[in-house]
Amino acid sequence: MTISFAEFLKQIVNNPALLITAILTLGVVLVNGWTDAPNAIATCISTRAISPHPAIIMAAIFNFFGVFVMTLVNANVAQTIYNMVDFHGNTHEALVALCAALFAIVVWSTAAWYFGIPTSESHALIAGISGAAIALQGNLSGINGSEWVKVIYGLILSTALGFIMGWLLVKSVAIVFRNSNRKNTSDFFQGAQVFGGAAMAFMHGAQDGQKFMGVFMLGIFLANGQGSVENFVIPIWLMMLCSLVMALGTSIGGYKIIKAVGMKMVKLEKYQGFSADLAAAGCLLISSLTGIPVSTTHTKTTSIMGVGAAKRLSAVNWLMVQEMVWTWILTFPGCGVIGFIMAKLFIWIF
Repeated sequence: MTISFAEFLKQIVNNPALLITAILTLGVVLVNGWTDAPNAIATCISTRAISPHPAIIMAAIFNFFGVFVMTLVNANVAQTIYNMVDFHGNTHEALVALCAALFAIVVWSTAAWYFGIPTSESHALIAGISGAAIALQGNLSGINGSEWVKVIYGLILSTALGFIMGWLLVKSVAIVFRNSNRKNTSDFFQGAQVFGGAAMAFMHGAQDGQKFMGVFMLGIFLANGQGSVENFVIPIWLMMLCSLVMALGTSIGGYKIIKAVGMKMVKLEKYQGFSADLAAAGCLLISSLTGIPVSTTHTKTTSIMGVGAAKRLSAVNWLMVQEMVWTWILTFPGCGVIGFIMAKLFIWIF
């Protein structure tokens, strides 16, 4: 099942609930591009491979292509997010609960950005809609365990595989180029790191764009009184809309996040930054093709940790890492509780 752009425009004019849902969903996409996407270009900026302004433009462009191209190739991640929670029943209350979850996600992510902490927008989204679904159903039947378990797989994958691939790749690069002229390799890795940053931005759009489009489609169906649609096709106009909004969010910047990930955690050289970017992009590609929703923030930061640890453990700012990890741990219960409370409140009010 799908919906044309003309039909969508007609519906938002006649259905204020759908209009509000669309605005909130696009607001979450904007915040994601603003707070999460800067992770993709943090390393290439910190090593001075590219200056911040052109890096942000590059990230915006490749986020756009990532959303668009990967969804055409494989929309498994969007289907996973859509099927992860149960919003069946009273479609009016279900739509109100979904709006509450989206509102909670914006609040959580904006607060994390304010303090310069690279939180996971993906986990905030999953936790927020899960909390709202539990509030709607009144019990854990609002959670589809067989789909939700993929989040656990993704958490392990993004953490372990990101670290291991970062460690292995930087070791391999050091061995391959051990006898090369330092100036020549520096010039080479400057260009290679720009490529790595573009690949990371592309894969960020591929992963996170699909998550939000899955929620967008859920909102459309609920606004039309359809709470039991199990399979759908993401229309091209929605791919373009979400990718443009995410690109707009990225263009706003996010220097606080760039500084935290690319400068404070590990001091990187260009070949190390390239290794971290390529490792993270490879991990995200595997996850996207297999339909496992992972955190781009976790994947990028753990690949940087792996690169730093390959040099020596003391090269990693473990106090900064500890702060990030606590934020990641608190995201699920924190955003889940906010989503639950806001859903109960919104249902009571509306």
